[in-house]
Amino acid sequence: MTQSGVSQHVRKLEQQLGVELLIRHGKQFSLSDAGERLYSDAQGILLALSNLQQRVAEDPPYEGMVRLMSPGSVGLKLYPHLLALQARHRELVIDYRFAPNRDIESAVATARIDIGFMTARSTLADVECQAIATESLLLVTPAGVKKPTWETLEALGFIDHPDGSHHAGLLLGANYPAFQHSDLITRKGFSNQIGLILEPVGLGLGFTVLPAHAVAAFPKPELLKVHRLPQPVSETLYLCVQRHRALPARMQTVITEARRRL
Repeated sequence: MTQSGVSQHVRKLEQQLGVELLIRHGKQFSLSDAGERLYSDAQGILLALSNLQQRVAEDPPYEGMVRLMSPGSVGLKLYPHLLALQARHRELVIDYRFAPNRDIESAVATARIDIGFMTARSTLADVECQAIATESLLLVTPAGVKKPTWETLEALGFIDHPDGSHHAGLLLGANYPAFQHSDLITRKGFSNQIGLILEPVGLGLGFTVLPAHAVAAFPKPELLKVHRLPQPVSETLYLCVQRHRALPARMQTVITEARRRL
């Protein structure tokens, strides 16, 4: 720029700010206090703007928060592996919640979470689901039960849980002609904590039906008898994200780890 052009810009800036930025001495000048402050603060702003473009363009695969939800059984299997991933990459933050399918579906659709794992396909147009794994449903009784006849199960009674009726309907319905509905079996207990559902079973108080990951996580397997029935039943696990959303690299990192572990 020419000297006159610079002078014109400075005068316009002084008019806009309502302060004198330069102390003029003929053809010489020095900065006023306001000019010193403007120069100092503007340097920081210009540097921040320069760095902003770089930060926006960055997409680090091991930095930032990833928010996930899944049913409890899947969480018992997956969460420890994701914590180990975070331990290797301390700038990666895992936010993991256990929830039923309907809550996961809503959270994905409204972008309250980044990744959801569900045991049923979403019915919402905003949620995209892809099958990534299967998980067996297992009949679990106290350790002393060697042969789980229908009469034996009726005598034991059912330990229920939030998905108990659904799981029992799938597995027992496929293997016991006498089964009609879990509500017709005497209910001997209920727990909504995935890690505690098998406690009453281990104490001999009843039987239940659970996904395999939840059974494998129980710390006292010697108290249980897991029965693989003639007609095996599995649930399909779906990876769900918001449709049309571009997934950052950190989410791709977590998805890759989840696929490997499930």
